[in-house]
Amino acid sequence: MYISLSSFVNKLNEIIKGCQKGKQASQRDLYNMLSSKMYGVCLQYCKDHTEAEDCLQEGFIKVFTSVKKYRFEGSFEGWVRRIMVNTTIESFRKKKPTTSIDDVVLVKLEDETLEQDVSGLNEKEIFDVIKDLPPKYRLVFNLYALEGLSHKEIADTLDITVGTSKSNLSRARKWLKNRLTERMINKESAVC
Repeated sequence: MYISLSSFVNKLNEIIKGCQKGKQASQRDLYNMLSSKMYGVCLQYCKDHTEAEDCLQEGFIKVFTSVKKYRFEGSFEGWVRRIMVNTTIESFRKKKPTTSIDDVVLVKLEDETLEQDVSGLNEKEIFDVIKDLPPKYRLVFNLYALEGLSHKEIADTLDITVGTSKSNLSRARKWLKNRLTERMINKESAVC
């Protein structure tokens, strides 16, 4: 069944207006419409499915309590995504991860190097490696690579210095490069 874009937008606007009025049926419709996509967003930042589910639920509570502030300007999905990302960041801050960051000599990696390392892996394998990043690295990496934030914006968001943001991104790239290389070697040796 084909639905036109204008019909979809009208339906979404109707659901949003219902949520703004506190209608539970509209909230359920909005949750059903966006939950799987937003779960994927949460999973990018969380260490496991349980944590992602918790952040998703907390995020939707914030969406429903803040939806009255939405002014129908810009992408509603983008607005919801920002709430989900902020919710995962708040969760990260509350936990104060105990993962220590080793003071090792870092090799600056360029994005092309990382791309070459992932060429033989599928999307799930790459996602699994990113999920295994230490929490501080994963958070900065996701904000930089997925959300497109600058180091200044990341520093402001996480209450860290720009230098720490750059350092964590560099360390995340090195960590990813090492793990992806290991996966490629294991994959190639399994084929032989």
